[in-house]
Order: sequence, then structure tokens, then C-alpha cells
Amino acid sequence: MAENLENVDTAIEASKKVVVSREKEIGESAEHPKGPVGLDIGTSHIVMAQNKGKQVNTVKQLNAFFTIPYSKFTKKILVENDVSFYEKNNQFYILGYSAENFAKMFNANTRRTMEQGLLNAHEEEGITVLKSIINTLIKDSPRRNEVICFSVPGAPLDGPDSVVYHESIIKMHLTSLGYKPSSINEGLATVMAELANDNFTGIGISMGGGMCNICLSYLSVPIITYSIQKGGDYIDTMVGISVGEKATTIKSMKEKDFSLSSPPRDRVETALEIYYIELVRSLLKSLETTLLKTDKIPKISTPVPIVLSGGTVLPTGFKELFKKTLREVNLPINISQVKIADDPLNTTAKGAMVMALSEEI
Repeated sequence: MAENLENVDTAIEASKKVVVSREKEIGESAEHPKGPVGLDIGTSHIVMAQNKGKQVNTVKQLNAFFTIPYSKFTKKILVENDVSFYEKNNQFYILGYSAENFAKMFNANTRRTMEQGLLNAHEEEGITVLKSIINTLIKDSPRRNEVICFSVPGAPLDGPDSVVYHESIIKMHLTSLGYKPSSINEGLATVMAELANDNFTGIGISMGGGMCNICLSYLSVPIITYSIQKGGDYIDTMVGISVGEKATTIKSMKEKDFSLSSPPRDRVETALEIYYIELVRSLLKSLETTLLKTDKIPKISTPVPIVLSGGTVLPTGFKELFKKTLREVNLPINISQVKIADDPLNTTAKGAMVMALSEEI
């Protein structure tokens, strides 16, 4: 019992540490992680987190691939340049950031293993590719049954629930690598990473590329979890349709210098603002509806915070837009503050690692 409490104390301390993040370098070998591991399985990226001394280290790999025709000569060049790939059916499947480089060279889009936060049913090789991308980050467990905690989305409010299949596929693969896997809801991971000073009580919202995940947590216990299948990709797609541009072009423009705190400078920024407003409004309306119809909300004597994470919250002025829209809905609980996570892109992986630390035996 004392050892378990020690693990919890270590996890709480880890949640207060600064995250030091980096992208996976092309040609860099996968790691044998030491200690419990957190893994964010996101639509856009996969992020691994480890507890290292006074900080949390994360490594990010692009969750994408690109195919090119097989040839012996091409294979030799790929190997010599340390490109991550595997071959099947007379094709090379280029993985991660290497895939992005090839897509730019061919003026084409990368392909995704996941869509709207879940395994992409339209990609026949999607599962194999996803496993291979995970394998670029982690090798077999250095000691059997090393604890690894990975993120899963909440059941979608507005779509078919295939979370069980998605979760099981990832769990089976991590088990095959020698780990002891457990899953954590993505919204709860946001709470675990950011709300230690609030006794892990509040609303965690992870706004990623494929979906938005919402969790109401009370003393680290997930009371309500769900997702809506709209996120950054939805904004990119809808803006692209509206202005006649590729979604990848819109994504690049959005991530460059788009701001929600200043007037739009052109039709693309006008459309971006419109769909950001629409997304936040949809999310908060879903939160209002979900909380009002449930009888699970505990009696919380004090207002609780909302913490926001994920790439969709990055534009300047996003918090102000969220707070303004929050005043339009009637939540059955009082909100003390709205805050952006310290490191929105790595919050889920950090929260998963915190949970893994607490579960280590």
C-alpha cells in the first residue's frame, strides 16, 4: 500500500514538471524507454512521454504515410538515407516525417492511419502502418510488463462508436512489444497533466486534429467522457471547400500566423474565423446538453476550471473566443477559470505518462 501511495506522489510531482519536446529525427532509432511511458495516439501525431529527472521529455512522430512504387534502386536510396519504410505489394510505405517530405516533393497529400480520432476504415493498410509508426518511437520493452498508458477518445456523440475496436488494436500491439498497456481518455489525460493544483477536478478538453474530447473529472475520477468528431481537420476541410483551396494549404496558412484576436485580412482568414466560432459553439452546446441531461454530476462546492489542450487551441485569441462563447451556454456547474495548457501539443502524452506512473507496480 505504501509503495502504491509513493507512486501516486511521484505521478503528482511529474504532472507539475515542465515538458521538453522535440520531433523525431529522420533516421533516428526507436528508444527502449526507461520507466512508465505515456503515449498520445493522435490523428495528426503520435507522442511518447517519459519522466526524466526534473522534466518530462516527449518525442513526436507524424502519424502519416506515403506510398511509392517498388524498385531495388529506390530501396537502396531509402536505406542509405535512413528513411523509415516497409514494403508490401510492390510498394514502399514511407512513414512519419519522411512521408511528409515525399508528399511535398510529389505535390500531393500524405495519407492518414486515423480519421476523426479513430482508425481509418478506408485505409486497408492503416493498422499495419500505425503499428509501424509506433515502432519508430518505441522498441520492445526492456523489461517485461513495463507500464505504458495510451490515449483513447471518448465515445462520439455524433457518429458510430468504434472506440472499443480502436483501443483493442493498440492494446494488442503494445502487449506484443512486451508492455503492460492501459488506456486513458484523452480529456482525462488533459486533467491529469494540468489540474494537480485543483485536485484533478475540472473539465479537460482536448481539441486535436480529428476530434474534440471532453471529460468532467472529480478527484481524478472521470465522471463524464465523450467526443465530438470535429477538430482542426474539420476546420481545414470546410475552409478549403469554402474558398477553393486544398485542406493542406489551409492548414499551413492557419499554423503560420493566423490570429483570432485581430480582424481577418483576407477571405481565407474570414472563413477560418467563421469555422473556429462554429466549432467552439458546437463543442460548448454539446457540453451544455450532456451535463444538463445527466444525473452523474457530483455535488461540487466550489467552481471548477476548464483546461484546453491540443493543436486547435494554438491561435492567438482562442481562449478569449472560448470564454466569450461560454457565456452563451448555461452549464449546471460553475466555472472558476478557462486556461490553456502549458504545452498544448504534448498535454495528452504527459497526462498518459502521469497515469502510467501512478499505476506502476
